[in-house]
Amino acid sequence: MFKGLGGLGDMSKMMKAAQEMQSKMAQIQEDLASITVTGESGAGLVKATATAKGELTGLDIDPSIFVASEKEVVEDLILAAIKDAQSRASERAQSEMKKITEELGLPAGMNLPF
Repeated sequence: MFKGLGGLGDMSKMMKAAQEMQSKMAQIQEDLASITVTGESGAGLVKATATAKGELTGLDIDPSIFVASEKEVVEDLILAAIKDAQSRASERAQSEMKKITEELGLPAGMNLPF
């Protein structure tokens, strides 16, 4: 008579799992905003710091590269350091997402919404 109620139990489990995933996703968003990575160029003459979300938070430039005739080289080094930081941020974000998908038992390579 109540055979259909078994499906409701499964639905309840699915809802709970979805809520757990949602809270973990919110937590990972917070974590990515607080994790920092540093990219560099010119053997460390220029360093760019960014959050794992890719937001640039700082630049550290060795004063020895400030030579007027080398302006374009300096600009290239700055851009390279920023790109390196962004690349490292993306890699770190993917690494953190992989941890979450494994914790939740989701298939590898599943793209979560962000």
